[in-house]
Amino acid sequence: MRWNLRLAAANRGIWKASELQRMLADRGLTISAGKMSGLWSGEPASIKLDDLDVICAVLGCGVDELLIPEPDKVKRTDEQSGQQPSVVSSGGPSVTPRRRDGRSLPPV
Repeated sequence: MRWNLRLAAANRGIWKASELQRMLADRGLTISAGKMSGLWSGEPASIKLDDLDVICAVLGCGVDELLIPEPDKVKRTDEQSGQQPSVVSSGGPSVTPRRRDGRSLPPV
């Protein structure tokens, strides 16, 4: 995915991150200067869906304008080797669930 906030804002005449930051604050979304800088100039590692809703409302756009899919960047290992994807086997040791308080679970 490519993050496209800066271009979406520019298409609406918003040229500064601080201007968008004020507009978001007016809608109840307070963003720190550091986080705003990351949203404006980079690709955020994560973003809350509620925050994304506010950004879309302020810009009057949809998520499809902010997040541009780039399927060509995804590499599929099964296509490269010409094999079907393998199923992970459970050949390792079995895992026994335990309660957090240390007591054993009832018999199955």
